[in-house]
Amino acid sequence: MAQAIDALRHGWPIAMDGGPVLLPVETGIASGATSRDLLISCARAITLKLANQREAAAPHSPVLIKGAEPFTLASSGPIADPALDLHAPMKGPFLAEAIDWQTHAEAALELARLAGILPAFMVNPMDAGEAQPVATSDLAEWADTSHLTIATRAALPVAASDDAQIVAFRSADDTREHVALIIGEQNSDKTPLVRLHSECLTGDILGSLKCDCGPQLDAALAAMADEAAEGSWGVLLYMRQEGRGIGLVNKMRAYKLQDQGFDTVDANQRLGLPDEARDFGTAARMLELLGVREVRLMTNNPRKVAALEGAGVTITERVAHELPANPHNARYLATKRDRSGHLLK
Repeated sequence: MAQAIDALRHGWPIAMDGGPVLLPVETGIASGATSRDLLISCARAITLKLANQREAAAPHSPVLIKGAEPFTLASSGPIADPALDLHAPMKGPFLAEAIDWQTHAEAALELARLAGILPAFMVNPMDAGEAQPVATSDLAEWADTSHLTIATRAALPVAASDDAQIVAFRSADDTREHVALIIGEQNSDKTPLVRLHSECLTGDILGSLKCDCGPQLDAALAAMADEAAEGSWGVLLYMRQEGRGIGLVNKMRAYKLQDQGFDTVDANQRLGLPDEARDFGTAARMLELLGVREVRLMTNNPRKVAALEGAGVTITERVAHELPANPHNARYLATKRDRSGHLLK
């Protein structure tokens, strides 16, 4: 998996076991490569209004299209990247074909998401170079949260609490390193206040007003400090899954589409990416390693509650975590409420 993700980031083709060779459209470096077929997501196909694009399929399911002429990396770019839609509005005609290697196609789109690139591949391209082999079973093995372990821990005084402790988690086959911040003295007799916070560079670090991530992070730490002052404790799980799991660059692409008037859900779908791809199972594993079985969960998202409960974590209380809107994020919050099911006013 690590080698396959690295190959996609470098623009090298991958060879699916028992399936085709796939060259990533966004990063591909084989400028002379050509292909009769292109693999994209159903969401992107629907956005492009491609002929016979099978609208009944799930948005992130794969669609295989054939063009009148062979695809090149140059001609495939506008099909994959919505930023090029205005520069290349005329696309097609295309025909969606049956996929005889559905499992491999689904794995390829997931690999693209994990690599942080656009989900589009040239299929069995000519002159693409040597391919990196990858098995679909590798993806399931890589997603097994049991590989996650505690790497180290240390004292970390923070503004909210000068006696906080940080715990770092790592898996041997994943470069993402998650952390937990424990505020207060861990006590098995007290159910901790827990917040799952997915990293947001723009909100947490730069103070972006487009989302509520930064204020949610600060408010969660303050609430946990209050718990500690009352003899209880709290745990902040800081998850390395930027942009709801689509990566920083694709998140910036979604921001650009939002500037054009699309909401956060539609922006992700125009990119051919899921609007929610975070891994809450990893959070459950982190809690398990910390010895936490029951939590009071700070969230407005019922999906988090269901995901943690499905992973064996007992949630004794959902603690609302709604903060005031500002003129820049009011539509974003309304979209989370109206389209993503968040429990907001």
